[in-house]
Amino acid sequence: MTTRRLFVQTGVAAGALSAFPFAAFAQAFEQAKIINGFPAGGTADACSRVIADRLGHTAYAKNAALVDNKTGAGGRIACEVVKSAPPDGSTLLLTPYSCMSIYPYIYSKLAYDPFRDFAPVSIVAVMTHCLSVGPMVPASVKTVKDYLAWAKANPDKASYGSPAAGSTPHFLGALLGLNNGVELKHVPYRGSLPAISDMIGGTLASASTPTGDALTNHKAGKIRIIATSGATRSPFVPDVPTYAEQGFPELTADEWFGIYAPARTPASVIANANAAINATLKDKAVIDTLAVSALVPRGSTPAEMDKSQRDEFTRWGPLVKKVGFTAES
Repeated sequence: MTTRRLFVQTGVAAGALSAFPFAAFAQAFEQAKIINGFPAGGTADACSRVIADRLGHTAYAKNAALVDNKTGAGGRIACEVVKSAPPDGSTLLLTPYSCMSIYPYIYSKLAYDPFRDFAPVSIVAVMTHCLSVGPMVPASVKTVKDYLAWAKANPDKASYGSPAAGSTPHFLGALLGLNNGVELKHVPYRGSLPAISDMIGGTLASASTPTGDALTNHKAGKIRIIATSGATRSPFVPDVPTYAEQGFPELTADEWFGIYAPARTPASVIANANAAINATLKDKAVIDTLAVSALVPRGSTPAEMDKSQRDEFTRWGPLVKKVGFTAES
C-alpha cells in the first residue's frame, strides 16, 4: 500500500495520526546507505552501486543511496555494522548468501545471528562462480579434468585463490579437490581482484571466484575460465561448460546477492524498500549494467528471500562438515 493511501486512510488529524507508527506513513529518506563487505571494483560493489544509484527519486529515498564498503573478514564486518544500525531502514546491507547461510557453520563465535539480527528485504541478483587458471597453468589445460591432472602432477603449484575463507568459491574449490583426491592449497584473499592479479602475475595457479570478477581478464586473454558453477551455462561465457557438464554436478551453485535491513525495522519500511528495489530491477539500464559484472537481476519478496536463505543454510551444512573447515582450523 502506498504512503499516500495510508495517510489518507488514517486521516489528517494529529490525534488520529498519533495512533499509528511514524514509519507507516513517513516520507522518503533524504538519503539511504548501502553497506557491503567487499572491495571497490568487485562484483558485490558493482551490484551495490547500481541499486544505490536507482534508489533515489523513488518512494523510498529522495537521493541516490551512498555505498559504504566495510571490507574485511569475508563480509562479516559489514554484517556487524548493519546489525547495530538503527532499525529504521536508512541503512541496508548487500551481501552474498554465504555470509548468512554458510558462515554460521564455520565461525563458532559469529558476532551476528543471520536469522534474528536481520530482516530480509529482497534478493537482488544471481551470480555463478567460476574456476579460472592463469599463465602458470599450461595452455593445454582446457577442462576441469585437465586441471586436476595438472594439479596432481604439480603439487607444489596446485593452489587456488578465493575472495575469502569460508566463502562459496572457497568451498567449491575445496570440494573439487577433496572429491577427486587432489590436494589443492587454498589461498584466501580480501576479495577476488587481488587473487586474479596474483594469478595474472604468475604467483597463483588458479582462482575460484564470482564469474563477474574474472570476466574482463578472461575476455582479454590474461586468464582462462574453464568452468562455471551454474545449473546452466553462464550467458556471459556461453562457450564455457559448467562443472556439472564436465562431470562434477555436486559443484552446482547459483549464489545470490540480497538486501537486508536491521532486525525490528518496521514491516512498512521493508515493503517500501522491496517495492523500490524490485521496480529498479526491471529497468533495462540496470539489467545491462549488472550484466557487465555477470549478474542476472532477480527480485523477490522478503518471504521468498527468507526461505531461500534457510534452504541454502540446510544445503551447505553437510558440505561444510565434509570439507572440515572452521575458522579455527
